[in-house]
Amino acid sequence: MTGSLRPADNGDLHRMLLWRNHPQVRAVSLTSHEIGLVEHTAWWSRVRTDPDRRVLVHLHDEVPSGIVTFSGVTSPERALTWGFYLDIDGLDARGELLPAWLSLERAAIAYAFDTLGAQTLGGETLASNAPVLALHRRFGFREVRRYERDIDGTPHQVVWTEKSRGT
Repeated sequence: MTGSLRPADNGDLHRMLLWRNHPQVRAVSLTSHEIGLVEHTAWWSRVRTDPDRRVLVHLHDEVPSGIVTFSGVTSPERALTWGFYLDIDGLDARGELLPAWLSLERAAIAYAFDTLGAQTLGGETLASNAPVLALHRRFGFREVRRYERDIDGTPHQVVWTEKSRGT
């Protein structure tokens, strides 16, 4: 099973919103409310032309299956921040959720370091999201720090994980 990334475009707007609003994705996101079309379109208008950001579609066996975002692309330190989410329903129906997670992580790391020239790649994960933290460890990310972040009026523990070039 292979995974690759391509730039998201206007034709991906609906699928991005559908996948992002899936209850399982919202439950582990730092913004957990259901995102409306107006909010999503405004976000897309900002990020699609921002030179510091990349929004990419993950293709798992050539089928659009997830979204990967990078920020910090233009930072002098080449310290990128990333996030991702998957097409939970589509991948689950095909029995490919775990393989897609693995192929997305592999493709995103390669893209960050090989294409974007990252020196470090880091991101936030809710401490309660043990499967993603385990996935990151499997790919060489290390826990850097834990802190609390308010999500919908409730404090949640967040774990910052990071991977450096060559590790």
